[in-house]
Amino acid sequence: MRTAVAAFLLLAAMSVRDQTADLPREQVSGTIRSWGSAQMAELMTLWEQGFRRHHPAVRFEDRLQGTVSGMGGLYGGGADLSLMGREIWPMEAMAYEQMMGHPPTGVEVAIGSFDVPTKADALVVFVHRNNPIASLSLAQLRAIFGCEDERIKAIQSWGDVGVQGPLAGKPIHLYSYKLDNAAAIFFKSVVLKDSEWRCAIKTFANRTDSNGKRIDSGQLILDALKADPYGIAISNPHYANADVRAVALAPASGVPPITPTRETIASGAYPLSRAVYIFFNQKPDQPPDLAEFLRYVLSAEGQQDVVREGAYLPLPENVRQDQLRKLP
Repeated sequence: MRTAVAAFLLLAAMSVRDQTADLPREQVSGTIRSWGSAQMAELMTLWEQGFRRHHPAVRFEDRLQGTVSGMGGLYGGGADLSLMGREIWPMEAMAYEQMMGHPPTGVEVAIGSFDVPTKADALVVFVHRNNPIASLSLAQLRAIFGCEDERIKAIQSWGDVGVQGPLAGKPIHLYSYKLDNAAAIFFKSVVLKDSEWRCAIKTFANRTDSNGKRIDSGQLILDALKADPYGIAISNPHYANADVRAVALAPASGVPPITPTRETIASGAYPLSRAVYIFFNQKPDQPPDLAEFLRYVLSAEGQQDVVREGAYLPLPENVRQDQLRKLP
């Protein structure tokens, strides 16, 4: 199914009117230095191999040791490109602007995975299988997970969101990633916005069992939820089990709720789908190889490399065109 959906999206991408954006503009040479996401290393290798078919004189030096290192490499002068396997955090953007004198510039280069952990996987809201609720709005999620203030009346029981029967008067129990986790930071940015997390939330971090095996926090969250009929959780669909159920989300008032599927995440319709990015310095003397490389990444051929990598999803055509317009 993954390959079929991705192939369909790529065929749509290749049907655009202006194919000149997909063609190399000039032969370039030199070395492109990249710092950042280790999770994007395989995808970056495919992009580099594809680009060098058009520009064999270009060389690459990659130090992909983690997204957190990417922006420092860019404003510190060690990197030309910063591979961000998640959204840029405000402190990273602030540090870049203080060092460089202008905000960072980046392009979205792929949609995050549907259910592959650590690959900017989409966030999905789960409830216990016996909970009858079918959908929630982002505003309701904000009132469930966020602190009450003068703008938001807290939702504390299942009856507050229309659930009837024995569950109506029961309190809502909250489960999430640790609040400094990239997934939780993304959720706060999109859903809670300027609200703070509710204090009663139970959070989970990755841990190691007695045999030395790593257990992902997403699994721990859903393992806890399956034992709690009153719970609601943010996690990864990779760890879904028979005792939990995903909830459709309505992005805004009057908008039909959207079920989290590979198709709705690949299209960008699902409101908690994510993306990965490449940031770069924009300078008057910017060498042409960076722009040419990014143009390749955003080309139909470069997005086919995303399909080949298998975890990330290619950009929807409208997003791809928007990102191309950001290039120098």
